[in-house]
Amino acid sequence: MTAKPLYRRVVLKASGEALMGDQHFGIDVSVVDRIASDIAEARALGVEVGVVIGGGNIFRGVAVASKGGDRVTGDHMGMLATVINSLALRTSLVKLGVDAVVLSAIAMPELCESFSQRQATAYMNEGKVVIFAGGTGNPFFTTDSAAALRAAEIGADALFKGTQVDGVYSADPKKDSTATRFEHITHAEVIAKGLSIMDTAAIALARENNIPIIVYSIHEQGGFGEILRGGGRCTVVSDT
Repeated sequence: MTAKPLYRRVVLKASGEALMGDQHFGIDVSVVDRIASDIAEARALGVEVGVVIGGGNIFRGVAVASKGGDRVTGDHMGMLATVINSLALRTSLVKLGVDAVVLSAIAMPELCESFSQRQATAYMNEGKVVIFAGGTGNPFFTTDSAAALRAAEIGADALFKGTQVDGVYSADPKKDSTATRFEHITHAEVIAKGLSIMDTAAIALARENNIPIIVYSIHEQGGFGEILRGGGRCTVVSDT
């Protein structure tokens, strides 16, 4: 391993479901605290961190559409769920003494600041953890796409995708014992093989901006920092 972190500035994408712990709904504060501690460790290494969290633990817009409801309204409700999760993470970070700010793609000044690329970059230059809420602010775009977009906008060196497993597999390893794990794979191969680590728009955006995607298990305490130091277990998605 190396003492110097591999990346200077990163975006961490976590699903809303990751915050549930063993619950079936909502937020397990102990899980949020653990994720916050991993982010705090990354900051201690000198890494600038941005975070995007999904809202699936509270609400998913596609669930409304699948039952005949209005997808746009459903997606707006999902965006609000990401704000709730973002505020929860900020609370956990502040408890650890980490300066953090929530920037929302949807204006809600009573709760958090509105997103702008200039302000986000300024906060990151100051060493603050910036939590990007509200997705892209547009329906039909996932928080995966939001994470890739924010990574491009702030000039991130890598996009970390915290998942349920420790990398990219040829199939779901929880359902297929013969699934093959990749140490490295290109953006194009992920799209061609139909591997569902992130949606196609997010993969394409990362590829166009030469941003590697690091897929790892968000449930592995300390895994984020370990990978940043050059160790850990993960799959690197890049064209180099």
